[in-house]
Amino acid sequence: MDGPLKELAKIEKLADRDASGKLPAIQTSLDALLHSLNDAKDRIQANNVSPDTYALLVQSVDARKKDIDDKQKELYNAIAKLGKALDKKFPTALPSYDPLFASDNSRHALEHTIALHFLRTGQFSTAETFIQECGLDIAPERRSHFLQLHHILTALRNHDISSALEWCSHNRPFLHARSSPLEFHLHRSQFVRLLLANHPPDPDIALGYAKTAMQAFFVEHASEFQRLMGALLYLPIDHLQRSPYADLASPTLHLDLIPLFAKEYCASLGMSRQLPLSTIGDIGGGGALARIEKAKSVMRERKSEWSQSNELPVRYSIEIPLPPENRYHSIFACPVSKEQSTEANPPMMMACGHVISKESLGKLNKSSGRVKCPYCPMESAHTSAIRVHF
Repeated sequence: MDGPLKELAKIEKLADRDASGKLPAIQTSLDALLHSLNDAKDRIQANNVSPDTYALLVQSVDARKKDIDDKQKELYNAIAKLGKALDKKFPTALPSYDPLFASDNSRHALEHTIALHFLRTGQFSTAETFIQECGLDIAPERRSHFLQLHHILTALRNHDISSALEWCSHNRPFLHARSSPLEFHLHRSQFVRLLLANHPPDPDIALGYAKTAMQAFFVEHASEFQRLMGALLYLPIDHLQRSPYADLASPTLHLDLIPLFAKEYCASLGMSRQLPLSTIGDIGGGGALARIEKAKSVMRERKSEWSQSNELPVRYSIEIPLPPENRYHSIFACPVSKEQSTEANPPMMMACGHVISKESLGKLNKSSGRVKCPYCPMESAHTSAIRVHF
């Protein structure tokens, strides 16, 4: 969406640009014209009309009209570029379906999902207005949970972990059952912050914090403790950033706490770690619907209609690129080795469309660098196989 967003930003700048830009904003030109007309009116009523009053008024009207016409022309050009950028980004039109939320139950479910999205993202005023207009009934307890989440995330952005640690202490059995590293990562962030806070560094403050607050995590996170102690040898921070422990000096060490806490907090409420509406927008609006609709039209042209259930046939695959946060563990079992794929042995799709594991692909690779598909006569280059995510 980079292209359309850039064009939309240009349009917003054109609409808001004042005299500091190439052209004055339309509102500015209209205000100046109104001021000239009022000034001429006052002169006429006061019988203080000079011979060139009407000529100057005509010149002022013509000048403001030209400013507005030029401004409109530039704005129309920007809107035309936005349309071209959208057409380039979405070459296939999105499909149109019958109303999916015609029944009361489905419409209520959609409105409830939207309201929870607003609450979960901290848009509380928008959520309250939406809830009132739709007549929804959101339990006060659920609203208070999202308020608490918003306050804790705001504190984490301000480098304050106290409220997050308090929540962890109340929910420690839940976190232990999930083997969550959240509480340790909060303490680790505070340890590193204390370690790098002073100039010159004073390791005793950070070590004192580790002794009082982090001893309970030593057995489970022994390797992380070794890294924290090893980082003491590379102080100050400019040396630490060039050391094997440079990641401890990175701001991401603290920023990663925000999505991690939100994930565990929402899990405690029985909610997904990702926002449902955002996932739908990223995957569906990000290209999946357009690709599926294109495949459907191609199959229709080839007279290979879909099933009565409107399902995509097994023999027809569509590659949909996903952002890393939407890639989950693979559930693919290699049809050759019968082994389930892993991160080190992922599924690989050959040029013919058949998928086998990476290890099987390597075993089938000939000295010429070509692979004979075990399921069809087609041969393809070993390097042409691409990884797929299920």
